[in-house]
Parts: sequence; C-alpha cells; structure tokens
Amino acid sequence: MEHHNSEKVMVTGGAGFLGSHLCRRLLEDGAEVVCLDNLSTGSVSNIGHLLREPKFEFVQRDVIDPIYLEVDKIFNLACPASPIHYQSDPVCTTKTNVVGSINVLELARRSGAKVLQASTSEVYGDPQLHPQTEDYWGHVNPHGPRSCYDEGKRCAESLFFDYHRQYGITTKIARIFNTYGPAMRPNDGRVVSNFIVQALKGDPLTIFGDGTQTRAFCYVDDMVEGLVRLMDTPDEYTAPVNLGNPSEFTILELADRVTALTRSQSEFDFHALPVDDPVQRRPDIGRAGELLGWSPQFDLDEGLARTIAYFSDFLDKEPNERDQLVHANTIVAAPQY
Repeated sequence: MEHHNSEKVMVTGGAGFLGSHLCRRLLEDGAEVVCLDNLSTGSVSNIGHLLREPKFEFVQRDVIDPIYLEVDKIFNLACPASPIHYQSDPVCTTKTNVVGSINVLELARRSGAKVLQASTSEVYGDPQLHPQTEDYWGHVNPHGPRSCYDEGKRCAESLFFDYHRQYGITTKIARIFNTYGPAMRPNDGRVVSNFIVQALKGDPLTIFGDGTQTRAFCYVDDMVEGLVRLMDTPDEYTAPVNLGNPSEFTILELADRVTALTRSQSEFDFHALPVDDPVQRRPDIGRAGELLGWSPQFDLDEGLARTIAYFSDFLDKEPNERDQLVHANTIVAAPQY
C-alpha cells in the first residue's frame, strides 16, 4: 500500500470500535489523523494508545455541529451502530445520519476532501434478495423501531450522491456488513460480543427467535483493509461497495462456535425475535473483489479466538477498572437534540 505522508485524514466516530481500528491503520500508513467523536458510544480507552502519537489528534465534537477543519480525506463513521444504542435516541440517530452527513459533505466541499460514507447492510432491510448485491434497492420498514438507522443511512447515501452530482465532491460509499473484533463494547447488544461475554461468565447465551436466522461476520482488520482500499479508488468511482464476509452462519452455529472456543458450559436462552430483525444477511462481494482486489482473510474461528482473548483480558480486570474502560470519558453526555 502506498503511503501518503502529507495527507491529513479525519475519522468521524474515530473513538468507536471500528473507527479506532481505522485510526490506528491510517497512522501506520503515515497519515496525519484527526479523530472526531462526541463519545456517546465511543470511548477514549479505544484510542488511549494513539494519543501519544505526534500525528494523532482527538477532537471531542458532535458531527451534528458544523466542522471547520482543513483535511484531505474524511471517513464518516459517526453513528451508533448497534440497535440498543441507535434506538435509545432515534431522533438523534437520524440527525447524526442526515445532518451529520451534510456537515461532513459541506466540509468536503469547502476543503476539497475526498469523503467516504460508512453505510450499512441495513439499507437492504429484511432482504428479499439473497445474497445482497449493491444494485438491490432493499426491503425496509420506513417507520419501524429500526428505521432511524436504516432510513437514516439510506438518506445519507442519497446526500452523498447528490453532493457528488451537484457539487462534484469525490464520494465513496461502503456498505458494511456485521463486523466484530477487539474493542467492541461488552454491553452494546451485538450478537458476537453478547455471546462471548455470556460464555466467558458462564451465563446463558441469549438467542432471539429460533436461532436459524443467518449473519455473515467480518473480522475488523479485514473491514479496515476494505475501507482503506475503497478510499484509494479512482475519484470517478462512486458506486456503493459491499464490504463483509460472505461466509454465512446461523445464530445457533455462532453460539456453538463461541461455546466451543471458550470451553463454556453455557446453555441457550431463547427469546422472541425483535421487530424487523432480518432473517438472512449475506453480502455479495463480487464488486469489492473486482474493484479493490479485496476479500476477507480471517475465518470465523480465528477472528473469534482473537476477540475472545480481548474480552477474557477485559473481564479479568478489576471491576472498577472495567467500568472505567466501558465508560471512559462517556460522562460527557451527548447533546439532547
């Protein structure tokens, strides 16, 4: 990968799970990195090891507020990504996706920056096409409990295309499928972190529905590689690109893998399926292969083993130390819009 030593790159949501990994990678590639995060779901503990880096700057700010910086590239990752968080303040979630995208795009317009939108497989809703290709328009409930995120991300995509067509902004759109790895929050409600923490504690694993719904799980290092490659594609390329692991597993299969790898005796605790929860989810990554030469390198067992090691170390810490990591600098409340 070519290193661009003079580039200044901003990562919104950079103190979050995926954003913190991306910040580290960009620094390794020689970029000057500005991490912007309001710490509503991100944590300073995720970027603590980066704060000593001379080319790293942390700005505590909400993307809903206008941004005045001079940067060459922007990765827009700002938005709670797990249902438990994005549904806790759905109006703010929509504003983060819509107003936040406008602010990021206006910054790109002023500074001439290239900008990549971290979109999501949720734009496909509960898909009637399987696996999902980028030209599928989706099957989304526009007013359900998930719509603040699903429709917010869909509107953000339309804004990126309109700013490209109307103002000539160089835009990229990554549709991110389920991603997991170290630095996930133990309480974010995502299935991988839920299962691992429950298994390590010996608690029952919470399974929604009958566990036959499928997901495709991509390890975080693979996802970061895809995002970096997509940003570096020629400026004229603007079409959305699916990024995810096409290996499909049922939730029960994931539960079995986690209990086996943790040597846990945990039982399974079944609950009703949440409203609008997709039955099947798997990316068609043909476009990413052709355009980026990208495909996931980590299989599920290897990625889970690394994630389990992270959570095992996390749970071994003293309770007050754990609390500081989970809530590090999140005492600054998110603005109540």
